[in-house]
Amino acid sequence: MVTNLNYAELARAGKKPAGQDLPELRLALLSDAATQLFVPLLRELFRRHGIRLEVYEAPFAAVELEVFNPSSALYRFQPEMIVILNATQALRSTYFQQGDTGAALAAEVEERASGIWEAIRGNCSALVIQSSYVMPYERLFGNYDLKHADSLYDAVAEINRGLCRRAREHKNVLINDVEAVASWVGRRTWFDERFWDLAKSFCANEHLPAVAQNITRIALAARGRGIKCVILDLDNTLWGGVVGDDGVSGIQISAHGDGEAFHRFQFFLLALKRRGILLCVCSKNEHAAAIKPFEEHPEMVLHKEDITIFVANWENKAENIKRIREALDIGYDSIAFLDDNPFERNLVRSILPDVVVPELPEDPADYVKYLAELNLFETTAFSQEDSSRADLYRTEFERRASVAAFASFDEYLASLEMRICVARFEPSRLGRIAQLLQRSNQFNLTTHRYNQAECEKMMLDADCIPLYASLRDRFGDHGLISIIVARRVQAEGVLDITDWLMSCRVLTRGVEECLMNHMVAEAARLHLKAVCGHYIPTAKNAMVKEFFGRFGFEKFEETPQGCTHWRLSVADYRYPKHYIQAEMEEAALAAESGQ
Repeated sequence: MVTNLNYAELARAGKKPAGQDLPELRLALLSDAATQLFVPLLRELFRRHGIRLEVYEAPFAAVELEVFNPSSALYRFQPEMIVILNATQALRSTYFQQGDTGAALAAEVEERASGIWEAIRGNCSALVIQSSYVMPYERLFGNYDLKHADSLYDAVAEINRGLCRRAREHKNVLINDVEAVASWVGRRTWFDERFWDLAKSFCANEHLPAVAQNITRIALAARGRGIKCVILDLDNTLWGGVVGDDGVSGIQISAHGDGEAFHRFQFFLLALKRRGILLCVCSKNEHAAAIKPFEEHPEMVLHKEDITIFVANWENKAENIKRIREALDIGYDSIAFLDDNPFERNLVRSILPDVVVPELPEDPADYVKYLAELNLFETTAFSQEDSSRADLYRTEFERRASVAAFASFDEYLASLEMRICVARFEPSRLGRIAQLLQRSNQFNLTTHRYNQAECEKMMLDADCIPLYASLRDRFGDHGLISIIVARRVQAEGVLDITDWLMSCRVLTRGVEECLMNHMVAEAARLHLKAVCGHYIPTAKNAMVKEFFGRFGFEKFEETPQGCTHWRLSVADYRYPKHYIQAEMEEAALAAESGQ
């Protein structure tokens, strides 16, 4: 969470070189405004998040020249992301030169943007981050501007709507909502016309860091960074008062009156839960008293079933957060902790520095506004599985609780009645597939971050075998739990596994054995003699360092950086036992290979 957005300090810090040991991100910056002032800000903001930024700055106002030329310096740079920043000042000039034809201008700009995106997609696999336009301050017709289709004001509004509509149809395009940033700080101070005339600056210097931060947030979300869980205090955070002293009827939580701020806050949290953020409770309280409002208070918005893990005791909150993190199996940097008590906030910050701990305002009426300004919950995709994530975790805890009823773990696994579906990437799944590729860190052998457009290319490539797996059992559906990408190298007789990742929620259930059996069976079906695999170490994936060795692969190469390369003879593979039933095409493949 970056709070220091002072332009001068960021600019000074951004001129210092970032550590060469940091992971790299290659980003290209294209604009019809000058971009030189952005670069040091972006470098420093990414450095604060542990990323070394390499930037390509296109020449001023040369967007089309760069993207439509396959041999341009842009494509030689091989960017992972391309940021397109469009200035309202440049659009204003075009509008007046064309003779006040706002509707025609809007259609032209939308078509131009779509053509640029298509050209980028045809020449590279970079993710495009397209800016919206800031609404102009000129309202030539006053409040009638939005009703007059040819006004500049309505043209910009229509362009922004059109860009968003078209971006939904382009899997490689995300929107950088600069208009929202400008509206927040105020358009009255956003534009610096003298600086535009002198240097074609995008906006007033004081607001450049906010735009740079918005780009940083989107890029980090595209790389899988983001908050997955919000851990909540209760008394004077989720409701007014102390439930242990005041009782259920004495706490403040209502649609009107003194408790309205908490009511609004709970609706905000419920909306986060519905979009896939897990909600947990960590409260210093007697459990019986703490749970009562969720069960009995008539105006509680959140209910017991909305909370994934509920911890109420008198222990150290940092220790309780450690247990919650362990149960959820997510990183500390994926957790936000919300507590009204400064002592508890500082305690968690000091013991668990990676946990995001916002400095909540003293007045609960400002909670939602403050958290909205921090924009902690940036994402680049949304799927149906996101909305049911809390239910997936709840059923997982039910599975764990049932283990004690069985004499052995094998007996327990057999009782789960697990069924797996392994299938090639398909259009309806690409959003969720890309999301999992971006977010998975621990069980991820190579940690390649593919965007949705790149996933689509793999789906359409005949030599590529991009697979996803979904799992269900008698407790419920785990959803999409694994992705494997392999490539057939016919000349060498090899099936080369370039990517393998899996949700840690399904570890130790035989999914790895089931999927490895599938991959070797696929190699046999294609009359290939060997399967190869690779491991690229990161700070978080040490758990899979010897993954291929477990299955009889032989390590044939290791680099000084710790990357390892493995090979298995199909004829020598011994199919391990598991308790998972195959569905759809996997069953046919297994039968074909004689399993």
